[in-house]
Amino acid sequence: MSITTLSSREFNQDTARAKKAAASGPVFITDRGRPAHVLLTIERYQELSGPTTSIVSLLSMPDAGDIDFDPARAGELFREADFS
Repeated sequence: MSITTLSSREFNQDTARAKKAAASGPVFITDRGRPAHVLLTIERYQELSGPTTSIVSLLSMPDAGDIDFDPARAGELFREADFS
């Protein structure tokens, strides 16, 4: 894996070069000499961010029926204002 560093100006002038470089490793894009952004391929980003879980799979948990859920009633969530 190679790391490439490009200035913002270089990135703006040659995005194709940045995309090609991202295929072999991260591309750091600098602003005034300091790293500001990182360009990755979508595959590498997905590896780093880990697996995603959908709300459907979370709600379809086999033991979901065994979970006790007793939400507070709306009237219990607030109290009347005291203007004294």
